[in-house]
Amino acid sequence: MVSKSQRIKVGCCGFPVSMRKYFDRFRLVEVQQTFYRIPKLETALRWRQQAPPGFEFTLKASQIITHLPVSPTYRKARLRIPPDEWGDYGFFKPTEVVRQAWAETLDFARALEAKAIVFQCPPSFSETPESVANLRQFFAAITDSGFLLAWEPRGDWQESTIAGLCAELGLVHCVDPMERQPLHGAPLYFRLHGGPRYRRRYTEDELKGLNETMGDREAYVLFNNINMFEDALALQRLLASE
Repeated sequence: MVSKSQRIKVGCCGFPVSMRKYFDRFRLVEVQQTFYRIPKLETALRWRQQAPPGFEFTLKASQIITHLPVSPTYRKARLRIPPDEWGDYGFFKPTEVVRQAWAETLDFARALEAKAIVFQCPPSFSETPESVANLRQFFAAITDSGFLLAWEPRGDWQESTIAGLCAELGLVHCVDPMERQPLHGAPLYFRLHGGPRYRRRYTEDELKGLNETMGDREAYVLFNNINMFEDALALQRLLASE
C-alpha cells in the first residue's frame, strides 16, 4: 500500500532557502522564474542535475501566455512591450507571440524533466465568449504535450464553465483549497497563497483540515505564503505521522 506521504507531494512555490537545504527536505518544487522570464535551458539542465533522484519539478507557464502587458508582473520582470504590440500578449490569444511563449515554456519544462505546468491567470481574465474561445483553441493545440496541465482561474467564472472546460480540455482545476474546492481533474493541484499579502501562517487545525480534504487522493500541495517553508514542513510531518 502506498502511504499518504507518498501520494501527497508537498513543496513550495520557489526556493525559500538554498537549493541544497531545500533538496534535503522536500521532493517537489514549483519553479517561479519561468512565469517572469524563461531562463536559459542550461539552467534547467543544471537544476535537474543538482536535484536528488526522485525529486520532482513543476513550473508556471510564461506570463506572456496568461497576463496582459499592463500587469505589474511585466514591470517586475522588466519586460518592456511597445504599446502598439500589447494586443498580441496574454489571455491565451491565438497570436505568434503567445505560441512562442508556450514553445519556450515547453522546452524549459522538458529540459527540467518537469511533470506539471501551471497556468495562473489574473483576476482580470474573466468569463467572456472571447476568453472561452481562446482557452479552447490554446489547450486543444497542446493536449499531447505529455504534461499535467493545471489551470488556476482567479477571475469571475461560473463553476459550471470551469468544470466543463477542464473536462473538455483535459485540465486540472488548480485552486487554493482554503478558498475554494477543485471542480475537476486528478491528481489534485493545490497552491496555498496565504491570503492578503501572503502573510497567513497555517495552523495545525487548518493543515489537519487540508489533510482530510485530500483524503485518499493523490495531490500536489505547494505553499506560496511568506511562511511557506515552515508550513510545508509542518504538513509533511503531519502526513508522515499517518
